[in-house]
Amino acid sequence: MFPSCMSLLSRRGEQRAPRPGQSAVVLNVYDMYWTNWYTAGAGVGVFHSGVQVHSSEWAYGGHPYAFTGVFEITPRDERELGEQFRFRQSVHIGYTDFSEEEVRRLVAELGKQFRGDRYHLMNNNCNHFTSAFCLALCDNDIPAWVNRLAYVSSCVPFLQRCLPKEWLTPAALQHSLAAHSRSSSPQTPQ
Repeated sequence: MFPSCMSLLSRRGEQRAPRPGQSAVVLNVYDMYWTNWYTAGAGVGVFHSGVQVHSSEWAYGGHPYAFTGVFEITPRDERELGEQFRFRQSVHIGYTDFSEEEVRRLVAELGKQFRGDRYHLMNNNCNHFTSAFCLALCDNDIPAWVNRLAYVSSCVPFLQRCLPKEWLTPAALQHSLAAHSRSSSPQTPQ
């Protein structure tokens, strides 16, 4: 006897159990603007996302410098991102065999592509980073709704100019930039 189509569809969404040594890959999604409470139900919204693997969350933001815009925060801690961010939900993406050290090396490699000065709200944003990161970690992509506004807005260029510039550099990335500038500036004699 053949299985019914309905039983095949229900199994499609099931998550398999991790093999020994694997770690969960979780997408943490944040609302970036209060209007999301009204528009997200219609399938559009402004979302920030980060990938949680092991005990860290990795995300991407823009800045004017030619080095990585990838930064690390405590998972689901919206306060580290800034006051315009509100945690929305976590989405299980899959499992990875990468160790914590291998994840850090992967983040460093991705940081070469996702530099702060290459951030673009429609074509190279935080959700593009999390998509690339998830694909590298577990060969699964993020849900399309997370970055839908970027796809829609690329057809309507004036929308990009309507979003505040401070959204490009979350607070956690601003702290990283400050630490980077302190460590790279020459020491003045006392």
